[in-house]
Amino acid sequence: MCLRPRFSTIQVPLIYSESYDIAFMGIEKLHPFDSSKWGRICRFLVSFGVLDRKCIVEPLEASNDDLLVVHSESYLKSLKKSPNVAMIIEVPPVALLPNFIVQRNVLFPFRKQVGGTILAAKLAKERGWAINVGGGFHHCSAEKGGGFCVYADISLCVHFAFVRLNISRVMIIDLDAHQGNGHEMDFGDDSRVYILDMYNPGIYPLDYEARNYINQKVEVKSGTLTEEYLQKLDEALEVAGHRFNPELVVYNAGTDILEGDPLGKLKISPDGIALRDEKVFRFARERNIPIVMLTSGGYMKTSARVIADSILNLSKKCLIETNGGPKAT
Repeated sequence: MCLRPRFSTIQVPLIYSESYDIAFMGIEKLHPFDSSKWGRICRFLVSFGVLDRKCIVEPLEASNDDLLVVHSESYLKSLKKSPNVAMIIEVPPVALLPNFIVQRNVLFPFRKQVGGTILAAKLAKERGWAINVGGGFHHCSAEKGGGFCVYADISLCVHFAFVRLNISRVMIIDLDAHQGNGHEMDFGDDSRVYILDMYNPGIYPLDYEARNYINQKVEVKSGTLTEEYLQKLDEALEVAGHRFNPELVVYNAGTDILEGDPLGKLKISPDGIALRDEKVFRFARERNIPIVMLTSGGYMKTSARVIADSILNLSKKCLIETNGGPKAT
């Protein structure tokens, strides 16, 4: 994997590029995912006074060599056919577009986010934490994309940690409402990776094979309320802490658990999401484990504000440091 950008002392390990946001003739609106939420998260953080624009880290695009660490050449070649991409991102009209347009307007933003996730592992080891304001494409495995997930950024992040960061044990904490079947298929037989997946079992992807590879499965059914959800999370984190001693936590922090989300079908309040994120960061901080956070799924316009409010809460609780300098203690 290629070297990532140098990290200046005035920057904080919060990663974003304007290239993340997907917009092309309104076609992006044909999918329920809010493909402009990443930029709005950062604008909220700047408006809150939590973050200065010059402190944001700009990632490189994941190169073909980067992607080949996990993906096969045949899979990457399949993305040169627009109908294949349209099927993965679930936007049928994309099948009719010339592939050079699909590469530029759809796949390039995804590759930038993948670059952000890879970079986040490096920065987390250096600074104790890193947030990629994007990524979390947990339905994509080495050989198969789906559910708006074209590249397996979580798997790439973990492999980067193994190969370049001298890390030998990684815990994936996946709290998106949907099962993270992509990374589960990729690491099903890898004892170096421990997967805690807390998901709604009655919604997409219904991947029963991948469920066999989850080390710690916590199912939360449609309609689950905040109090019950957080109690289950507390219990799950306690169990995970006793079962596995990771050197890196990759936290997939989808906001599709939010009440009203049409796909997640759970009923977690905005404050509940902030508490959820706080609990995961405390789990890592108390054990002195570097943590990478990815924003993953979230299918309501309100998700961007909820994520920004949660990051603000992490800053207020001194679980992250958003003004440069050494990591918070």
